[in-house]
Amino acid sequence: MTSIPEKGLFISRSLACLFAVSMLFLILSSMILFQFGDTSLVPRSIYKLIIVKRTPDYIKPDETRASFEHKSSRFLASSHKESGSTKYPIKSAICGQTQALLKVFMYDLPPEFHFGLLGWKRDRNQIWPNVSILNQIPAYPGGLYLQHSVEYWLTVDLLSSVPPNVSRPCTAILIQNSTEADVIFVPFFSSLSYNRHSKIHGNKKPTMDKILQVKLVEYLKGRDEWKRSGGKDHIIIAHHPNSMLLARKHLGSAMFVLADFGRYSSQIANIDKDIIAPYKHVVRRLVARDSPSFDERPVLVYFQGAIYRKDGGVIRRKLYLLLKDEKDVHFTYGSVSSGGVRKASQGMSSSKFCLNIAGDTPSSNRLFDAIASHCVPVIISDDIELPFEDVLDYSQFAISVRASDAVKKGYLLKVLRRVKREKWTQMWERLKEVANYFEYQYPSQSGDAVDMIWQAVHRKVSFVHNRVRRKNRYEMSQKFLDAI
Repeated sequence: MTSIPEKGLFISRSLACLFAVSMLFLILSSMILFQFGDTSLVPRSIYKLIIVKRTPDYIKPDETRASFEHKSSRFLASSHKESGSTKYPIKSAICGQTQALLKVFMYDLPPEFHFGLLGWKRDRNQIWPNVSILNQIPAYPGGLYLQHSVEYWLTVDLLSSVPPNVSRPCTAILIQNSTEADVIFVPFFSSLSYNRHSKIHGNKKPTMDKILQVKLVEYLKGRDEWKRSGGKDHIIIAHHPNSMLLARKHLGSAMFVLADFGRYSSQIANIDKDIIAPYKHVVRRLVARDSPSFDERPVLVYFQGAIYRKDGGVIRRKLYLLLKDEKDVHFTYGSVSSGGVRKASQGMSSSKFCLNIAGDTPSSNRLFDAIASHCVPVIISDDIELPFEDVLDYSQFAISVRASDAVKKGYLLKVLRRVKREKWTQMWERLKEVANYFEYQYPSQSGDAVDMIWQAVHRKVSFVHNRVRRKNRYEMSQKFLDAI
């Protein structure tokens, strides 16, 4: 009579034990995923941030791009949906070391080197903002500050590789163990530091910018990571031509991310080890489907900006004298004040060709403003290095003219007038396709500027590793033979 209840009791206890064991395994697996050990995928400071916050407010995978931009319009770039560009695949919720192209270790530098420069108010002992909550990401200042904001977008993108619900490409991810990293990232907002803290006020010397550079050099030279490689596997962003003026000579072995090489010696910066990154455009990006066509652009050639420049920029004055009186040419002085950006947006989108002329340095933001406006760029800068040129054929969407030819009377206009509607339209169509490669945005998308920079880093790292292997092949072979 009692055998049936006992059997039921046995089954109930067995199910309870099975449930308890299952929960134990679930808890253990979660702890392993976020462990503090050397092999953890999550940097220590980011782990603490996520665990302490315990927030449910992650970016939802199905959140529309329109609402995303509405919530953070101060610093987000135009979306793929708005631009009419190709939609690219995004990463799954889990992006591990085996899936990512680059494993990146990032120093936990104090906020005074990065988000503190944006006036970020942090909690006690907090190093990084929670990038999974939009209103907790400090906004970058607008205007001309934006054009050199590369450091900001790359840092925010790396941080976003940790929260599982931020959809982004699986190109570069943060790891905690520096010995397993492909590259070491230095999160110093050097361009912002220069723009905001390089001017001397009264008798106060040195400037805050110089103080930060001195601190950075001391910090890096004292790190085991720097000593292991002599800094060769470190990434330092110095996009503003005048940023890192004091520190660059001490850190020249690192991989720099620059706008150009105009103010660097070849011993400190060169195309073999460093990366050229695009400026962030400041004009409004055109929606591809609304981009004016050949006949809807009445102006043949457009340029608006500073005309009197130093060094290679003297060509601007010469071209101004040659072109200023041509009826279908707009060549005038302009600045960002008094609605200058709005006027430039209107002018470029109404023009067939936009001049990108060397200024104080070989590069300028106008190239990327022209691309965003789908205005065929005319590059007149003999010493310019172009972003991603190892994978992009600029001749498909831009025209390059030697400075010595451009200043010949009648030469430039003759060349441009020979470009017929069909050829121009081909370049215009290609411009609409490549515009996304030069777009900074958060979260990043496959094939945008952030993703393209990480891919460029990967190619550079692979090139260096292959060069080392080639250099050591005979030495390693001899060691093998000696061991036989």
